[in-house]
Amino acid sequence: MLLAENNLIALLFGVRPDERRRLILASLFFFCVLASYYLLRPMRDAMGLAGGVDNLPWMFMGTLTATLLVSPLFSSAVARWPRRTFAAWSYRTLIGCLGIFYLLWTGAPESWQIWIGRAFFIWISVYVVFGVSLMWSLMADCFRHDQAKRLFPLIGAGGTLGGLAGSALAATLSTQLGVAALMLIAALLLEAAVRAMNAMSLRATAEEPGQAALDAQPVGGGALDGLLGLGRSPYLLGIAGFMLLFTMGSTVLYLLQAAIVADAVSGLLERQTLFAQIDFAVNAITLIGQLLLTRHMIARIGVRWTLGLLPLLSIAGFLCLAVAPTLAVVVVFQVIRRAGNFAIAGPTRELLYIPLNRQEKYKVKNVIDTFVFRAGDQIGASTQALLTTLGAGLSALAVMAVPLSALWLALALWLGSRHRRLTASATTSAQPGAAHVHHSS
Repeated sequence: MLLAENNLIALLFGVRPDERRRLILASLFFFCVLASYYLLRPMRDAMGLAGGVDNLPWMFMGTLTATLLVSPLFSSAVARWPRRTFAAWSYRTLIGCLGIFYLLWTGAPESWQIWIGRAFFIWISVYVVFGVSLMWSLMADCFRHDQAKRLFPLIGAGGTLGGLAGSALAATLSTQLGVAALMLIAALLLEAAVRAMNAMSLRATAEEPGQAALDAQPVGGGALDGLLGLGRSPYLLGIAGFMLLFTMGSTVLYLLQAAIVADAVSGLLERQTLFAQIDFAVNAITLIGQLLLTRHMIARIGVRWTLGLLPLLSIAGFLCLAVAPTLAVVVVFQVIRRAGNFAIAGPTRELLYIPLNRQEKYKVKNVIDTFVFRAGDQIGASTQALLTTLGAGLSALAVMAVPLSALWLALALWLGSRHRRLTASATTSAQPGAAHVHHSS
């Protein structure tokens, strides 16, 4: 009976019996990280609109500046402390920030709330890319490439379940408990994430040869290694370009959504409810894709074309939005695009880092996932603001994103080909992470 159960799980999900505990802990880790974020995301979007749609490009600039300040601090922690220590320090710093926002929201005069909301918008925009980037860096360090192809979509499904839980809690509790209480619940979820992360790292140390050394030794290097390392590798520059084009398109779509929602839906609570419903739909579709589709797509059509699917969907979606810039179209496109990113493009993109060394997995990856990500936001927001000033309408702004998506598609296909060559030429080793040969330049 047990053998039949093991065979069924392996057939449906590609999970071997000796991998289950680590997979469960990794999925729980991601569950808690994304549940905390999605609990707060509708609040962020509603606060962003409360501060004025015209001010959103300035808040993206603030987010980019904050990201640039945080990145060297993170690199310094990575250089100085072992894996579990700097990861726990990073997440607990986020918990401390939530405590500060709780005190400000409950104790500051009401006239401060617009500015607190703007600061919260900037902080949580850094929080999500930083927290998720660190999580995937740890995954790339704790799983071998053959495991990652099978297990990363399932780990992503754990995060998706967290997103569903957070969205559902946000939709049901925001009116009952209020903003401040949700901040405290999010802080508790982040602490649970730290506990699951520590347990996962210990399990990897016990199960994988060489993980004890990786867990105990700091990555080393300096605070600026992430920025400097990015410029030394065409492959890493390609990943940065992929991220830049993705976020530029996402920001254009986000601002189009903000303009359409601001015109079609009135009231802070109504908008917050709509955003929570969108988040729930995104996560529900994402979960189905992660459990039943992504692993098989990677196995059948490879990393190259799996990575190119979201750019293809984006070309079609922006063309539809150019023809009909309505609430229904923007919501459907937003749901499909975000679900495609989380279910397919995201886990596939994380595979690009597996053949790299630890400096690149933690430091350069963090620069790409935070600074480059937010730079794309700022470029997209500034370009859209300029075109709007010049008189461009919603349809024209959507058309602008089509050639960007086409360039994104070409880069995705190049990265997929390069990844295949790097993986094929990497030295086979039992040690995950550190034992891969560095071929990124």
